[in-house]
Amino acid sequence: MSNQIYIGVDLGGTNIKVGICDEQGKLLQTLEGPTSPELGADSVLERIAQYVRQIVEESSYTWEQVAGIGAGLAGFMDIPEGFVKFSPNLQWHNVPAKKTLETLLGKQVKIDNDANVAALGEAWAGAGAGIPNVVCYTLGTGVGGGIIINGKIYQGSAGMAGELGHMSIVPDIEAIQCGCGQMGCLETVSSATGIVRMAKEAVERGERTSLALHEKIEAKHVFDDAKSGDEVALRIVNRAAYYIGRSMAALAVVINPKRFIIGGGVSKAGEILFQPIRETFIKFTPPAAAEGVEIVAATLGNDAGVVGAAGLNLR
Repeated sequence: MSNQIYIGVDLGGTNIKVGICDEQGKLLQTLEGPTSPELGADSVLERIAQYVRQIVEESSYTWEQVAGIGAGLAGFMDIPEGFVKFSPNLQWHNVPAKKTLETLLGKQVKIDNDANVAALGEAWAGAGAGIPNVVCYTLGTGVGGGIIINGKIYQGSAGMAGELGHMSIVPDIEAIQCGCGQMGCLETVSSATGIVRMAKEAVERGERTSLALHEKIEAKHVFDDAKSGDEVALRIVNRAAYYIGRSMAALAVVINPKRFIIGGGVSKAGEILFQPIRETFIKFTPPAAAEGVEIVAATLGNDAGVVGAAGLNLR
């Protein structure tokens, strides 16, 4: 067995998580520290380099054993050139992240979008292990995604492939404007934000629902009330699930993945969400494209980002 290791970096707006992986994607060690984005891009990149060096120093490995470093960064990327074109969370504009990190660390560094990297982590060592073609959804505050074809991230011509939350899928009569500026995006109905919005609107309309009893409605309340039989909450959950299933049906005849993987906080709702997604998918997908396709929960949780980032140098 090789004694090489791979370092993954998951850069968030609040915390930076760094991990050491082996060649099989096994996560061996992690380290977390504050991002402090208010100090500027150069400071954040220096902090990443500091954490990378620190985790190796605190491990049983040497710097010479580090075969590659990868970083998952939130925002719009120019991946071939190694730039973060724009990151709303970090307020970065045209930051040469790859070149800067390589200068600071003296090692090869690969960067990619954080959702793509999380998808790669699941495909490499999580719910998609051993399956070359998968599509991953991350259901949280927004809806992220990643497409893995033949074991590699599919980025598209401008790096925008996998932006599943911005599939315009809600009919015009029901559509609202998404934060991206477009109308009817999946994110407006199937994210935690969208689910909470629909719940608040139902309460404001005066519908008879236990959702009105919550002082501050959260997505978890909607799922819990749906499980308890609240008809309004169940309708909202089914609507969110319906559009995820419809989006998967569209992808099935374009990409034809073997497995759809759903992660993020919303996915913890379990079968009350997954079952209607599967039913909608089957209803709207041609049998030949639906045959053998599985829709499953992600397994790596918050580790998907660092594992996938480490895998950028291997996959």
